[in-house]
Amino acid sequence: MAVATVNLRAVTSLVGITRLFAVVLSCLAFSLVASTRNFEGSYGTWCMFTWCFCFVVTLLVLVLELLELYPKLPLSWDDFTSAFSMLAALMIFTTSVVFPSTFITSPCSSSECARQAVATAVSCLCFLAYALEVGLTRAKPGDVSSFLSTVPGLLKVFEAYVACLIFSLLDTYSLKVGLQWCVAVYSICFIVTLIIIVSTIGRCLTYMSCPLEKILVGYNVLALVMYITATVLWPLYSFSEGTRPSSCGRNCWWDRHLGVTFLTIFNLIAYLVDLVYSTRMVFIRAPS
Repeated sequence: MAVATVNLRAVTSLVGITRLFAVVLSCLAFSLVASTRNFEGSYGTWCMFTWCFCFVVTLLVLVLELLELYPKLPLSWDDFTSAFSMLAALMIFTTSVVFPSTFITSPCSSSECARQAVATAVSCLCFLAYALEVGLTRAKPGDVSSFLSTVPGLLKVFEAYVACLIFSLLDTYSLKVGLQWCVAVYSICFIVTLIIIVSTIGRCLTYMSCPLEKILVGYNVLALVMYITATVLWPLYSFSEGTRPSSCGRNCWWDRHLGVTFLTIFNLIAYLVDLVYSTRMVFIRAPS
């Protein structure tokens, strides 16, 4: 029978302390919002899910490292923790923007609004904690470490997350061939990127006999070219009717399409930087 041992460095190291702060801050954020009982709708549900999800997973990571049980899991632990910290930072950042813009109104004078404002501030601090963890666990130049702790690996998580945000904003695109192509680009790149992330965490890529690094560079080139076409075609077909209609309300399709346009540009830049870093790692070796 396996016996668990206690590793106090899991909570006393700088990374461990950062994770403890993230646990406390995420718990405090969703507790404050839950006390107001004002988090209805899809945006409120997303914010509460983000805080609870990050709290539970980070607490689980701390427990598994404290008891040194993570080596028994059939996954690459360093890749998993690196990918999760990056994902959590992105999710908390999005929530820290969405929650106050949706639920806090001016003037903010009631006790409910005060708790919402404190929850927003706590959420911003929680984002900084996860961002610090990403910085602490990121592979330094010349280090031999897990793929998802390198810049290209972290960018893979960013690319997949931005694609998810794009999917959340899509509504009407079936009537125009150009928009259909753009959705196909988002879907294909998201699926391939997600497969790379999951395969890396599950240690499946080590069983491949082909030159994986060069294949990833080739995929980055293809994804970059596809996103260039989407960056051109999406606004061209989405805004062919002119400026924002005056009859559009708060949840207007025009605003959604504008959001997709900016997110497409973000992912285009991410794939470009990913390609540059991947090319340097594969084809430009440091002199020994």
